[in-house]
Amino acid sequence: MAIRFVSLMGGVEKSAKLSKEIRMHVRQEIGPVFQPDVIQFADALPKTRSGKIMRRILKAIASDTEIGNITTLADPSVVDVLLEERKKMDVEVG
Repeated sequence: MAIRFVSLMGGVEKSAKLSKEIRMHVRQEIGPVFQPDVIQFADALPKTRSGKIMRRILKAIASDTEIGNITTLADPSVVDVLLEERKKMDVEVG
């Protein structure tokens, strides 16, 4: 299952409609093979102190595997929030 994490800009509300629009936009602009199955909205993404997104952590959350070392994160609590949201999605989906 392909999951994409989306951090919205201020004032934009997350919704099922927006999720569908994002999925369709990816399908039309990049191609059907890249269309994500699920959009997970996130208030923040795991970033290092220098501001780089930790894609390794996002992959681990999406694939439900070991997160590993998070000591280099600027805000480690972001991981807990993403994991909790992911668990909610699993319950809703199936």
